[in-house]
Amino acid sequence: MSGRIPQDFINDLLERVDISEVIGARVELKKAGSEYKGLCPFHTEKTPSFHVIPDKGFYHCFGCGANGTALSFLLEHERMPFQDAIAYLAGLAGVEVPKEAAPTPRDDRRGRLLDMVDRADRWFRQQLVQHAERATAVDYLRRRGVDGAVAKTFGIGFAPPGRRGLLEALGTDDEQRRLLLETGLIGQADDGSYYDRFRNRITFPIRDTRGRPIAFGGRILGDGQPKYLNSPESPLFHKGRELYGFWECRQAVRDPERVLLVEGYMDVVGLAQGGVPEACASLGTAATRDHLEKLFRLAPEVVFCFDGDAAGLRAAWKAARTALEVLEDGREIRLLFLPAGEDPDSLIRKEGADAFRTRLAQATPFSEYLYGELSRDLDLAALDGRARLAHLARPMLEQIPGRLVKSLMLGRLAELARMPVEELQRIFQGARQVEPAMELPREPEPAPPRPETVRRRVRVAREDTATALLLRRPELAAEASAEAMERLAALDAPGSRPGVRLLRALVAQLHAQPDLPAAVLISAWLGTPEHERLVRLAGGAGLPAGELAQGERALQQFREILAMLLDEAAGMRRQILLDRIRTGEATPEEQAEYFALKRASAGVREDSAPVARG
Repeated sequence: MSGRIPQDFINDLLERVDISEVIGARVELKKAGSEYKGLCPFHTEKTPSFHVIPDKGFYHCFGCGANGTALSFLLEHERMPFQDAIAYLAGLAGVEVPKEAAPTPRDDRRGRLLDMVDRADRWFRQQLVQHAERATAVDYLRRRGVDGAVAKTFGIGFAPPGRRGLLEALGTDDEQRRLLLETGLIGQADDGSYYDRFRNRITFPIRDTRGRPIAFGGRILGDGQPKYLNSPESPLFHKGRELYGFWECRQAVRDPERVLLVEGYMDVVGLAQGGVPEACASLGTAATRDHLEKLFRLAPEVVFCFDGDAAGLRAAWKAARTALEVLEDGREIRLLFLPAGEDPDSLIRKEGADAFRTRLAQATPFSEYLYGELSRDLDLAALDGRARLAHLARPMLEQIPGRLVKSLMLGRLAELARMPVEELQRIFQGARQVEPAMELPREPEPAPPRPETVRRRVRVAREDTATALLLRRPELAAEASAEAMERLAALDAPGSRPGVRLLRALVAQLHAQPDLPAAVLISAWLGTPEHERLVRLAGGAGLPAGELAQGERALQQFREILAMLLDEAAGMRRQILLDRIRTGEATPEEQAEYFALKRASAGVREDSAPVARG
């Protein structure tokens, strides 16, 4: 079997196979209504939270968030190569996989970008073996204790000195140079000339969840700056979503007890060399919610590993604030602060794997760290100090989604505050009830909130609810015109509403192919960051109980949500135009557009106003 497998064949295959048969051969499942339940194969649990939904064609774990189709299960749980997984499913369905005489060029932009990064990855690795100046890179890796097997596992390469090595090897025409530029592998100078972005560096490929290289990190050889360099963000690479070493970690350890989050590429490589392969690194940015959700897909416990200096302490606090949002029941977070002057790579070489694992097991529990930081400058022997601690902790505890975790954290806070937990809970509930609503800037008309406040006031699940409805009732896409979807683009102009962007893309997908079932719709997004979100929404995860209307009410609910989103988009556009009018920057056309939108808004309010009875 060679060449690219047609997406239509994959879609048809997912419709043919019974996902409960695929997963049931590997996981003990029990019938529960129209679904199946079992212990999740992606994390350790005692109470079944893993659901398989045959009529939707997907699975979802409400404990760790694992989700996907029959194909993604084989890829992620069984570690099957993509074509082997397709062949296995085809065997179950009794069909043959289409065979092509030769690979066909990928006709989509993302595919061409992936091909270019893959070619660059192979070129960098080749230079480490063949380039005349490779000795500097090889010596550096040897000094850091990295052997050939580990270097091969992580695909470590070498970007030689010089401004045009990669450019001349791969940028053979205008289209190839555009691809290199779009992926960030080359840069463009003010005079229009091109140059290699990575020069005289050890290269580290950054892979997506399917193991495909999508970007690179580079460590300078010598005294140049910056010491570490990442690919810029691109259509393939978003540093707030990706983790270095995630794919390699998943391949190395089936069900790790815990997974580490460290700071650098060599930390990950050095730990793997030393016998602790269950580590990933953030890519020059603070840990994000997406990072943590991915880590909890690997293990029920995440250990943040930080230097013990001031920068490490600041990074730990940022990570802890983010971690509050993902503390579901069954998840555990610890923090490990390293001795002065040490990093994970140097420490494991000095102490060995067993001693390092002992440090991990003794890492500071999240609750101990959080309350320790909040009370650092407080006198808990004094009433005022304990009251201040409770005041500081309340908004943080409110962010914790796990009921059991939140309850235990509240109990520990009550101990520190020296008051009954019931009394503390009652006070917290009362504080929520009397908090004043946020006031918005006054405008000549009832104006919408400014873009920076929208995310705090608009119910985040609104567009997600619409997407979940579409996955259950694809025919609802006919209610959303292309013109309406274009108007919704205003909501995601700053890139702050990925849910709106996904909704618009899903509607366009259904306009083109109205009869696609949910499993096929979702499979088209396999390998993208949106895939997990779609599967989660299809299973109702993250939505309040009773959020989705049933039967004929679903049509009305979809229409209402669409109307609210369109009104919100119009309000945001009005605000932008109003700001431009006030600063004198608005064109005559923009002024006319503003007053037209204002009249339309006033008309809506008049139409919705109660009619006075005579």
